[in-house]
Order: sequence, then C-alpha cells, then structure tokens
Amino acid sequence: MASLHYFLFTSLLLFFFSPSLAQQSFRPKALVIPVSKDASTLQYLTTINQRTPLVPIDLVVDLGGRFMWVDCDRNYISSTYRPARCGSAQCSQAGASGCGDCFSAPRPGCNNNTCGVEPDNSVTHTATSGEVAQDVVSLQSTDGKNPGRVVSVPRFLFACAPTFLLQGLASGVVGMAGFGRKRIGLPSQFAAAFSFHRKFAICLSSSTSANGVIFFGDGPYVFLPAVDASESLTFTPLFINPVSTASAFPQGEPSAEYFIGVKSIKVNDKAVSLNTTLLSIDSEGVGGTKISTVNPYTVLEASIFKAVTEAFINDAAARNITRVAGVAPFEVCFSSSNILSTRLGPSVPEIDLVLQNDNVVWRIFGANSMVEVSNQVLCLGFVNGGSNPRTSIVIGGHQLEDNLLQFDLATSRLGFSSTLLGRQTTCSNFNFTSNA
Repeated sequence: MASLHYFLFTSLLLFFFSPSLAQQSFRPKALVIPVSKDASTLQYLTTINQRTPLVPIDLVVDLGGRFMWVDCDRNYISSTYRPARCGSAQCSQAGASGCGDCFSAPRPGCNNNTCGVEPDNSVTHTATSGEVAQDVVSLQSTDGKNPGRVVSVPRFLFACAPTFLLQGLASGVVGMAGFGRKRIGLPSQFAAAFSFHRKFAICLSSSTSANGVIFFGDGPYVFLPAVDASESLTFTPLFINPVSTASAFPQGEPSAEYFIGVKSIKVNDKAVSLNTTLLSIDSEGVGGTKISTVNPYTVLEASIFKAVTEAFINDAAARNITRVAGVAPFEVCFSSSNILSTRLGPSVPEIDLVLQNDNVVWRIFGANSMVEVSNQVLCLGFVNGGSNPRTSIVIGGHQLEDNLLQFDLATSRLGFSSTLLGRQTTCSNFNFTSNA
C-alpha cells in the first residue's frame, strides 16, 4: 500500500498547491486510479481522495458492486458531506428504497428525512441498510500514458455503512468501490460528471508489490514500453442477468454484475464435454458466466470443474507432468519439476473460453491458470463451486491479472486483451509519473 499512498499523497499536493488544476474548466477525456493486490486477502484495493479537507481512502475494488460504500461511523469528518433527502433527485438516481429517520445526534450516516440503499460486502455476502449521501471526490486525469491534472466531482453519490460491514475486508480499507452497471456506480458517475464515454478498463497486477491500473473513459491505455493495450482488444457482448446477484436488493432489480456468453471450453484445443444449459442464464437468474474481482480464483460448477480438470490432468500427464496432492483451496496440483517456464508462465495445457463463435476465444495461459503454492508445487487455480451455485462460472482475479479488460456500458460490450505478457508488458507497467 505504500506506493499507493505515495501516489495519492503526490496527487493531493498537486491539488492543494495548484488550485487552477482542480478547476472544472478543464475537461478530462479519461481518469486513472492505481490498484494494489493485498497479500493476505488477495483482494484488489484502490485509493481515492474524498471529503473536505481531502483524505485518501482505501477501498476494495468490486467489479460488480452497485455503488461505493464507506464506513461513516468512524472518523468521517467533512464539511461537504450532504445526506440525500427523501424524494430528491439523488435518491431517485441511487434507486433508493424507503425513507427514514435516525434516532441519535445528526452525523454522517445518521440523519433524518433521508433515503437509504443496501451496502453489500460481496466478500462475506453480508448486506445492511445505509444512508445515501454525497461528498467531494478527487482523482487524476490521464491522457492514457501518464496521470495528469487532478480533477474533482463535488457531489459524488455513495452510501454510508456501519463499521461491522468491513469484516472480512483487507486491513485499513474503509469500504468498497462498486464498478457495476448502475447509475451511481463509479464508471457511470465519472462519465456523467465529465461527459466522456461510459467505458472503463481494469488491468490487475499479478504482483503484491507493484500497482495495476483502472482507467475511466476511452483509450489509449499505454503501458511501458509504449504498448497501447486498447489496440489489441477482442470484443464480446456483455449480458444482463435479469435477477440481482447482490446480497440484498429491491425486488425486480437486475444484476449490476458483468456476464459474458461462454459457449464452450477447450483444453489444449480440444472441446470439453459440458452440460451446456449451465452456460445460459435462466429466468431465475441462475447460470451463466460472470467476471469478479472479489473471487481470487475462478470458480466452476461441480460438473464443469470435473470435466475441465480431468481434461487438464490427462493432457498434463501426456507431457510427463506429475500430479501431487491438492493444496487447499485447490484440488488439482502438480510437481513443478517437469514444468518448463515460458514468457507466458508455466508451460501447461492452455484453457480456452470459447465465446460467441469459435474465432472469439479468451485463452488462459500458464501465468493465469497456475498458482505457485511452494517451490515444488504448482496448482491449477480453479476452485470447485459445488453442484448448485448461483452462477456456473465465475472468472476470478488470478485469471484476470496482466489482462486488460475494457467494459463499455453504453454498447454492453467487453474488450479483452488476453495476456499482456505476450506483448512483453504487464499491468504494473503503467507510468504513474505525473505529467501535470
């Protein structure tokens, strides 16, 4: 987190000592924030500046989260905090349900005549009620190559939550940043504030000591040495699950999460036999494939897990790769002694997620399929999700690392790069040196 805080501290200095840079007459084409990987929880964290006076706040990145929520019970001090009053445009924008009073002294998170939503800890699957509010948020603009001027959104909508909702989250965080397809998700609010495209891109670092990056807005998305990852994207439709996948939600609300249409899975270029009905979302919202930053590893429904892992084990055996005992949470592990290292990670059978047709494939190489659990053991980084999960395939963080993913909310389309290692760069190669 040290490097995250250094980055935010320098951007705060820019904000305070260059008042002109914070003026809204400058309209950015895109924004940028750093993302770190927490070593103990494997959660992805970002830091933004919020409140008056501005303070950096650490948040868990929740790709499918509906909005930003923050612990308002502890140390929330701001002269620009404003609760959303019942019947206001802010309540409508937040899709807030109900109206309430708070029976103690007014403070952030506790005010009369305010509307509420359900902040959701998607790691522990816990939700509660929380006041809708607005406050100042500031972050850096970008030209796609470097961070630029600091800009601010004076009335950024979020939800307050009680301290207990932080249980299970990384040490030091004060909430979660929701990037889901809601009007008060981070991407939609920033796009509306600065009139740019409702697009964002995430690039998660595989290292716990080097930051990845999230862009709001369109490309270029440039990584050292001068690799524009936006130029090599493959596109596939995003689907809306008609039933919310949150822990608590208003009746009839569709999911804010991002689903893609996996049609089949191949291992070493050979199709795996699957119950394909599991790959579609039914009318109850069950099934399909979603992308998640709160699951550290990809989770497969039991029959899919069995079919994919059996094919992988057989192909590995044909390469004289020796299977060893599983290491929790992984069931399928191998001795690393016969596994060669390549630029794309361990040399193991490739796993292909086949999308709208056989030419559109998300290929998972060794760097994203294997997890090193010791010097001698590599495990297949896929987890058995049991026989009746809500979602059949959940593509988790490890499989996303060093891949750039662009989410286009306006056209409901995902652009994916496949591994950047093949282009001799990584997600930690964005140049966070400011050019402002």
